[in-house]
Amino acid sequence: MKYFIGAASMVIIILIGSFVFIYSGLYNMSATSHHNKLTLWMINTLRDKSMEYHANDPSINPPDLSDTSLIKIGYVHYRKMCVGCHGAPGRDQGEIAQKGFYPHPPLLVKTAKEFTPKQLFWIIKNGYKMTAMPAFGTTHSDDEIWALVSIVQKLPSISKEQFQLMEIQTKGMTVE
Repeated sequence: MKYFIGAASMVIIILIGSFVFIYSGLYNMSATSHHNKLTLWMINTLRDKSMEYHANDPSINPPDLSDTSLIKIGYVHYRKMCVGCHGAPGRDQGEIAQKGFYPHPPLLVKTAKEFTPKQLFWIIKNGYKMTAMPAFGTTHSDDEIWALVSIVQKLPSISKEQFQLMEIQTKGMTVE
């Protein structure tokens, strides 16, 4: 009984202390102030585990992502909506992505291979809280999101010249 009272008291003290800390405003949520290691670990673990769990939804079924027409549509969407934050072969991220966002958006030319197509689909469709990654599922169909996945997963293997050639191949194509 003594152990139970001691444990319950400790839980209550931790909860009260947590609320005092949260409501104090002491933690700097500014995008110019980096998180401490514990907070960063908690956020990254929560983000990664959430994406892994939700991307395994059996209802997420990728189409043929090597379909060239899908890749071209994906390219047009990526060029319009993603290059500024995530860069592209031969193109740096925009200034706001490099200096103004925290956490910084990943440079997909380097990091896209770390994700499965289903994970990329889930991220693009749902976005991420507390980052600048929007949920494109509110404005784009699943087919359009899969088109984005088709180009994103190819970014690490596309040269600057190939990416520029896609500009010529998609000239006149528009997306909503």
